[in-house]
Amino acid sequence: MSASADLAYLASAAKADAPPAIELAGVNKWFGALHVLRDVNLAVAPGERVVVCGPSGSGKSTMIRCINRLEVHQEGRIAVEGIELTDDVRALDAIRREVGMVFQSFNLFPHLTVLENCTLAPIWVRRMPKKDAEELAMELLARVKIPEQALKYPGQLSSGQQQRVAIARALCMRPKIMLFDEPTSALDPEMIKEVLDVMVELAGTGMTMMVVTHEMGFARQVADRVVFMDQGEVVEVGTPDQVFNAPKTDRLKLFLSQILRGH
Repeated sequence: MSASADLAYLASAAKADAPPAIELAGVNKWFGALHVLRDVNLAVAPGERVVVCGPSGSGKSTMIRCINRLEVHQEGRIAVEGIELTDDVRALDAIRREVGMVFQSFNLFPHLTVLENCTLAPIWVRRMPKKDAEELAMELLARVKIPEQALKYPGQLSSGQQQRVAIARALCMRPKIMLFDEPTSALDPEMIKEVLDVMVELAGTGMTMMVVTHEMGFARQVADRVVFMDQGEVVEVGTPDQVFNAPKTDRLKLFLSQILRGH
């Protein structure tokens, strides 16, 4: 999809008096001489669920990591909830309070119980009383269907359970936006469905979600829009029906033929 087409989406969102939850405009990033993001324009509306797909090395994970400044972009503008990402630490802290992120690797603290992993940030960052944080954590562990694991340590859980803990931990901060960076890629095949089921349920709550994944069934079921990236560019954007059933570009057609071959 062209930059102008996605900027047109931005304009229509503005007309509807709904500023984007996430906005990238003319974003470029390099790792040394490697140009990993090339003039990326993308807007995600509040409550929208966007799935980002593309071949390895296409810039998907780098883009999503730039949205909460785990990576720093060199050109262009990124704004979250209307706050532009800059070197302003206070603005960055404000953004990170509103954005939850789930990674490929679960990044749980191995020396803390599941409950302690979930309550650490609400207590220290949100200044939530311990009792309230524990009640919230148990409520969210029940939502991801593992409340009975609360007093166990991460090493005692399966990989699918650990990823569900990571999702619950992110939700304990009451974020407005959830970012997922290939959340099932490190899981055994039998564990993937249990994590995707939790994400499908979360999508049903109206949470703004941006998900980098190769799980095309999830994209069809959950996404409002699918973004296809290749070689650092946003190549095509559309509804799941448009992207999967009527791809416009040869690059997307080739990608779909490769990824759907085994399904």
